[in-house]
Amino acid sequence: MIFSLAAFGALALLTPLLTRFMGRRVFLVLALLPAAVFVVLLTWLPGVLAGTPVTETVEWIPALDIALSFRLDALAMLLALIVTGIGALVLAYCTWYFDDDEPALGRFAALLLAFAGVMLGLVTADDVFVLFTFWEATSVLSYLLIGHYTGRKESRGAALQALTVTTFGGLAMLVGLVLLSVEGGTTSLSALIAEPVTGVAGEWGIALVLVGAISKSALVPFHFWLPAAMAAPTPVSAYLHAAAMVKAGVYLVARLAPGYADLAVWHPIIVLLGGLTMLVGGWRALRQYDLKLMLAYGTVSQLGFLVLVTGFGTRDAALAGVALLLAHALFKAALFLVVGIVDHTAGTRDWRKLSGLGRRMPVVATIAFLAAASMAGVPPLLGFVAKEGVFTAFLEEAAHGASGFAAWGWLALAAAFLGSVLTVAYSVRFVWGAFFTRADAAPATLHRMSPWSGLAPGLLAVAGLVGAFAIAGIEPLLAAYADEFPGSHDYHLALWHGFEPALWLSLAVFALGALLVWGRARVARMQASLPPLVDSSRGYLGIVSVVDRFAAAVTTAIQQRGLPGYVALIVLVFIGGLGIAGVANTAWPGTVRLWDYPSQPFLAFVMAVAAIAAAVVRQRMTAVLLVSVTGYGLVLLFGMSGAPDLALTQALVETIVIVVFVLVLRRLPKQIAQRHPPVHKLARGIIGGVAGAVMGLVGFIALGARIEPTIAEGLPALAIEAHGKNIVNVMLVDLRAWDTLGEISVLVAVATGVASLIFVSGRTGGAPRLDVQPNRRDRLRPVPEKASSIRAARPSLAEVDGETDAAAEAAETRQTWLLAGRTLSPRRRSILIEVLVRLLFHPAIVVSVYLLFVGHNAPGGGFAGGLLAGLALVARYLAGGRYELGEAAPVDAGHLLGAGLLLAAGTAASSLFLGLTVFESSWFELDVPVLGTLSIGTSTLFDIGVYMVVIGLVLDILRALGAEIDRQEEEAEDEHPGFGGVEHGEGQAEGAATGEVAAATQGGGSGA
Repeated sequence: MIFSLAAFGALALLTPLLTRFMGRRVFLVLALLPAAVFVVLLTWLPGVLAGTPVTETVEWIPALDIALSFRLDALAMLLALIVTGIGALVLAYCTWYFDDDEPALGRFAALLLAFAGVMLGLVTADDVFVLFTFWEATSVLSYLLIGHYTGRKESRGAALQALTVTTFGGLAMLVGLVLLSVEGGTTSLSALIAEPVTGVAGEWGIALVLVGAISKSALVPFHFWLPAAMAAPTPVSAYLHAAAMVKAGVYLVARLAPGYADLAVWHPIIVLLGGLTMLVGGWRALRQYDLKLMLAYGTVSQLGFLVLVTGFGTRDAALAGVALLLAHALFKAALFLVVGIVDHTAGTRDWRKLSGLGRRMPVVATIAFLAAASMAGVPPLLGFVAKEGVFTAFLEEAAHGASGFAAWGWLALAAAFLGSVLTVAYSVRFVWGAFFTRADAAPATLHRMSPWSGLAPGLLAVAGLVGAFAIAGIEPLLAAYADEFPGSHDYHLALWHGFEPALWLSLAVFALGALLVWGRARVARMQASLPPLVDSSRGYLGIVSVVDRFAAAVTTAIQQRGLPGYVALIVLVFIGGLGIAGVANTAWPGTVRLWDYPSQPFLAFVMAVAAIAAAVVRQRMTAVLLVSVTGYGLVLLFGMSGAPDLALTQALVETIVIVVFVLVLRRLPKQIAQRHPPVHKLARGIIGGVAGAVMGLVGFIALGARIEPTIAEGLPALAIEAHGKNIVNVMLVDLRAWDTLGEISVLVAVATGVASLIFVSGRTGGAPRLDVQPNRRDRLRPVPEKASSIRAARPSLAEVDGETDAAAEAAETRQTWLLAGRTLSPRRRSILIEVLVRLLFHPAIVVSVYLLFVGHNAPGGGFAGGLLAGLALVARYLAGGRYELGEAAPVDAGHLLGAGLLLAAGTAASSLFLGLTVFESSWFELDVPVLGTLSIGTSTLFDIGVYMVVIGLVLDILRALGAEIDRQEEEAEDEHPGFGGVEHGEGQAEGAATGEVAAATQGGGSGA
């Protein structure tokens, strides 16, 4: 099972690349994987029927008793066969559904395949927290699939709504799972069912888990997200919202019912919400004209029916429930796929615009008729067999109450009967509206669609027909689950039970359903005159609106005085919280040592003076340089304290920060508070001083707070065990790999945030490149930049920055040390800086790689090495501009960030493949002549990922704050001559001390 899940993940990662070469035919290749898993599952079926579940377990977090545990019993087998079988057919259907020019086709294919794998993991997981992980993954993937058409507002809104509702339910479910696992003493789902948790903890735990189940399966009051999700492509609706995702809640109810159906909280939730949902969904389906929306509300109704039956708690109801679950997956997926064919060929899903499709598309009409008849419970189809079983089970319980649920049996029977009447009515409405000839609608113009598109829905519809006659062969799998419930095992599923009460109920259902169809005009008028039975979407929108208004009010109250007031509020809270705690503290250090080296007080004094000066100077550039004094002072303090790693990293970070400040300051006036002079200076000064004093107090108290021996004494041994001598680096990439992974994830988020603030329409691609004309190396011209992010380059050097022909000629005759130097005007070039950067760039890159690989045993590591490489790129940009940046790093920063994060996170999975726990290191050693013994471990690969993320971050910031701002300024200058430059104080010299830095940034951040 674990191998199958890994195969889904690996193929999903490769899918975008495969799509580039294969186009939409890639779906046929992807369909082979779930089809192969389907076949493998069938080979395991005899053992499962014999009462021997297939189990696999890999230790994950032993301290919390959490393992990658999977268990394939009868119920899991049924769901796994549905997920893989229908998944293979839907993927194949996509081949003929999508066009070759479908946007983001590779992404869609990868997400759909990944969803199939995640759903397979969900229904086979035996650890409650592993199950929850897959549960939340389905929410995230469904969000991405529903929002596939990113340019449509309704798609984005529907995706966000589905994610919000299911995530809310998932959080409630997590609390419930924690309660059950803590009280039960295990995280094994099968063990928690075999020995149920009772008492208050059991009642609350199950209630919270059921909140997650009903939100995922779109029961009232969470039903509104499912119809809105029809904004997704039809294959998504057919798979996620008919056969897979929404079945997750039904599966969880069915899984827990054998152990917890006797709890007092169970039946009120299951029967009341399940029955109400069946009625609400069926009633709303009768009002729809959109075929897909009609099926969506029908799905809501059927999901309520499924939860009602599978969760009822008796053996016969469970048997009928899983049969209904199988039937529903077959007929509803087929109907959604048919709607996709109708939409493609007729160009509309509104049945008021359709007429006569049955005569013009007889095969598709036959498929739809079979599927709709199964949905309505018409014999001889699988839906009829299941519905007969449901009526029999409820009648038996209502009449005899053998399980003690007699009252609930009557209520469930009434809900099932009335809901089935509505099901018959909207099933007829669907077939009649889509395929019959009507005088009030003109025949639509049909577009050609591949005849192969009917293969998948045809197989599903025929399976519903064949399944009814082959029910005796299917029943052993269904009964293997149902027999987990107490009670008689006499009842069996069959196509014909004779003239029994359930048959008369079915005939009554058909008669009343036909009556609703006959009086559809009166029903429509009545529905129009009545308010919505249950309209939770208005409640959802109201809650969202209230939250938005509340957030706006809080934000206004907190930030009404601008950034200074906002910062002051944060600092005051800090002073009030930690200040009071510090004053009340009684653990003071016994002795105080003021310094270790005589130079430390002097450094502290210089840093304090620089910090105070930075707060009072009026020039922005001067303030930045003064702030950097405190940073470089920390470098010296770290170095004196025996922390070379910290000193090296601090120095590199401080340098990068200065560059970022300088790039931002180009767009700001030279003077601080030039238009709005600061107010309340004394109050601000007092707040700042008190905050500093509180921070000093905290540090002072921390020195005397230790009550246990330090763990630092054991770190050297741990470092040696991890094949390293540098304790700091070993901690980052080995002992604290989870923390570091979280930190580089934050870096990726920062890069994305910075870029989203700067780029208007997209940031795809790297920095602009140069085009070297053949046989004329003295002539360079920029390659036309992508319209999505950067404007087309100017055609020749003679037009660069509006220079005169004489100036341009002088620029072209000057010696070029950097490739893009000639794209700059003479007043923005410095031959000295070009020479220095040309000489130092490659050694800096070599040293950065050295720091990367030596970090495990000496000062360095992926973070420090990445920062040094980033500084080398900064130098290239400052010296040669954005075209030089494109030549120095001709890669997409986003790809670099993603690849680095993937490599770092992938080391966790590699540990699992080696039979280790997550992030447990392993090493490969090889003796190489001359070089000696080379040792490469998973921690080294992790560090390489960190290295790539840091370089990607620097490159993305340079592209955003540097290259893109350069481009925007040039566009503004072209459209409005005289805009920017000196008038805005961008990059102006602020004294001799800052002249060169300002000159470097004045040239668009591209020269000195």
